Amino acid sequence: MKFSVKRTEFLKVLKNVQIAVSSKSTIAILTGIKLEADNQGLTLTGSNSDISVESYLSVTDEGADLVIDEPGQIVLQPARLFANIVQKLPDTHFKVNVSQGQQTQITSASASFTINGIDAMSYPHLPDIDLEESFTLPVDLFKNMINQTVIAVSNHESRPILTGVNLSLKEGRLKAVATDSHRLSQRSIQLESAPDISFDIVIPGKSLTELTKLMDADEEVRVAISDNQILFALSTSQFYSRLLEGKYPDTDRLIPGDTPTEITLDTKELQGAVDRASLLSHEGKNNVVQLTVTADKLEIEGQSAEVGHVQEEIDFGHFQGQDLTISFNPDYLKEALATFGQGEIKLKLVSTLRPFVIVPSEDQGDFIQLITPIRTA
Repeated sequence: MKFSVKRTEFLKVLKNVQIAVSSKSTIAILTGIKLEADNQGLTLTGSNSDISVESYLSVTDEGADLVIDEPGQIVLQPARLFANIVQKLPDTHFKVNVSQGQQTQITSASASFTINGIDAMSYPHLPDIDLEESFTLPVDLFKNMINQTVIAVSNHESRPILTGVNLSLKEGRLKAVATDSHRLSQRSIQLESAPDISFDIVIPGKSLTELTKLMDADEEVRVAISDNQILFALSTSQFYSRLLEGKYPDTDRLIPGDTPTEITLDTKELQGAVDRASLLSHEGKNNVVQLTVTADKLEIEGQSAEVGHVQEEIDFGHFQGQDLTISFNPDYLKEALATFGQGEIKLKLVSTLRPFVIVPSEDQGDFIQLITPIRTA
């Protein structure tokens, strides 16, 4: 294999596939990057068994200035070393030349590196997923959907199914749900060009977080699902993820239907007050902040027996219901509020020990954040 390419454009593609490479993989070859050149272009592949990313650089891309002199393939490891070498090369372009013994020479201006490659035939094959049975989603909408829900996935492996986001499609309505048993985030959207299919799957939260790093330059992402894998196809990259096995719990029953106390207020103002209260709650043993709601005031309170006490009143708009005091983990509320951006939200409360709900002030039921209170007595 022999090719030359513009360094900056190659690094963009290399960065994409690096998100799938683990430096601690039990399969040694997966710590490397697979390069495969043919007459049409150069394909880079990275994988860690859970996710795989394949990115493509075409010879027709004038910005890349890619020239394939000899087709071929090689695996270079560790990926981190290869990336560092390319990053620090002195010229705008560099060349890669692989000899029959898998030794790979990387040259740029007066600099020359020779590293030992691995036969690419030993690299695991990517899942075979048919894109004929696929549908498309707007990238901006789907990326926002991921960011709004992935915050609530569990970090504990005791219940593996909760480490993922439950993604389902029924009658053209796409719904994403995540919960770690202490909080829940749910977002649903009605697809304009709804595909005539339905599914109910669970995608690891870590996979979706990595996927969002690729979804910048494209307007649409094509999605295809097999028995235990999902493929997200973008213009120059393909992202594969395994699916989690098992049935996701019925989360609809967790969302209260009747919320007698409701209050409307500015998202950023509440977020700032909770953030300030958490400065003291983080110094305590329990990390608890208290919210008190009456018809006359809304008050946030945080304290630490070792450090001190903070109390702050917040302006609010519409109020209905009864006086209520509720205690909660401030980090959960801060992360939930961050998904709403600017504008107003509505707090919906039932009782001191029942989960409370945060929704946009113009509530259409499409986006819900739910937090379970903490018992303090």
